[in-house]
Amino acid sequence: MVLISLIAAAIPMMFYLILLWKFDKYEPEPLLFVFFHFIWGASIATTLGFFGSKAISFPLELLIKEPEKTSLIQIILIAPIVEEISKALLLFWTVNNKRFDNLTDGLVYGGAIGLGFGMTENFLYFITFGDTISGLILLIIIRSGFSAVMHSMSTAAFGAFLSASKYSKDKNKKLLIVTGFITAISIHFIWNFSVSFAGTFLFGMFFIVIIFAIFIAVFLFALRFERKIIKEKLANEIPQELIEIIISSVRNSKGWFIEEYREEFIYSSVLLAFRKHELEIAPKKKEHYIDDIHKLRTKIQKLLLLNNTESIT
Repeated sequence: MVLISLIAAAIPMMFYLILLWKFDKYEPEPLLFVFFHFIWGASIATTLGFFGSKAISFPLELLIKEPEKTSLIQIILIAPIVEEISKALLLFWTVNNKRFDNLTDGLVYGGAIGLGFGMTENFLYFITFGDTISGLILLIIIRSGFSAVMHSMSTAAFGAFLSASKYSKDKNKKLLIVTGFITAISIHFIWNFSVSFAGTFLFGMFFIVIIFAIFIAVFLFALRFERKIIKEKLANEIPQELIEIIISSVRNSKGWFIEEYREEFIYSSVLLAFRKHELEIAPKKKEHYIDDIHKLRTKIQKLLLLNNTESIT
């Protein structure tokens, strides 16, 4: 049963993780770095969340001395706060990485952490409560389709607000971070509260469906915004026909650029567009962006020259 529980916990989350990574189509994050966040959620975050919740719940158990009440308090109030802090800790480090440069990055890295957390939590639930095949199947459906998705969406929401704070004015940074944290806790709280009572269980499932729909809408909005940035910032950098290819599915086809350098050209061009955008909105450290822009322009011109030479020959 342990092996079955492990497989049942891992496969859906890995599938979600790949979908999440591939959804970021214009500037996909390094898969290993995304997986690192997934592992953080599955190991460090779950450990901190477990012991943190226990440490806070212990004094309550001594004071209240009613196991059912303390269990509800722990699930509904303590767990959302402690677990969201545990999951979000890594993002405070990641946000300082130069690759963390737009809204989709916050959604991807935050979502990956949540999926890792959900995987470990699901595994523990499966081996603890999945004592029958029918019971295990029901748990797999509920936990993989809703609970783990909640963990991913809540931390993704915080990641989105954190990415917005990176390029905001100093006076707005704290407000955005606090708002993101409250949003993550609220999603977690509403789910835990709703599934703690039979009468509100269906509401909780409906709530997760709505949150997932909002997540997709925000992700699509972020991708459209990135597409606009790419079109605007590359207008004077590369030929218009190449810009149109880069922002379309044709970019994955062969024949429009030297195959040996096609992916490098796409990556460098998109990154140049984002760095030019960041230079406009970054409140500080503009010299880093200026240096990157100069290097990227030089690389792109060399690649264009190679491509033109190849076309002639």
